[in-house]
Amino acid sequence: MIHRERMTATVEGDFVVFLIGMRINQVWKIHKWLPVIFAMLRMLKELYAHPEMGFLSHEIGFGRTLTLIQYWRSTDQLLAYAKNRDAEHLPAWKDFYKKIGTGGTVGIWHETYSINAGSYETVYVNMPPFGLGKAGTLQKATGRHESASSRLGKD
Repeated sequence: MIHRERMTATVEGDFVVFLIGMRINQVWKIHKWLPVIFAMLRMLKELYAHPEMGFLSHEIGFGRTLTLIQYWRSTDQLLAYAKNRDAEHLPAWKDFYKKIGTGGTVGIWHETYSINAGSYETVYVNMPPFGLGKAGTLQKATGRHESASSRLGKD
């Protein structure tokens, strides 16, 4: 559903934005990078099936560098998932290092940002629920939510 009006998003309490991705350094070695993509898809399927793990939502961007923007309830839950021996992540990580390691065919990266309640702002126009608007709650960007500075509490 496309929201034609200006919308903003709110998330109750603190949350985490986790950026993770891979860079295809040698495009012709599909047998190296395609399994990494499939592993990430398995992880996303698992995370959506288990909201108690703290995963809220994600967005994905494709190109030579594949980027996933993930929203998590807390860093503790994100780190617990990363270390969980019974979840998809740890075996995929070990498999990456076994099959690819530092050979240079596929790069992987991530960045983690802890966001304090109220220290962010969003705006969406002519958009379906997206990003934080999908992870949190959408509302009309009117009144005290009309400008970026007021959404940040700077007015």
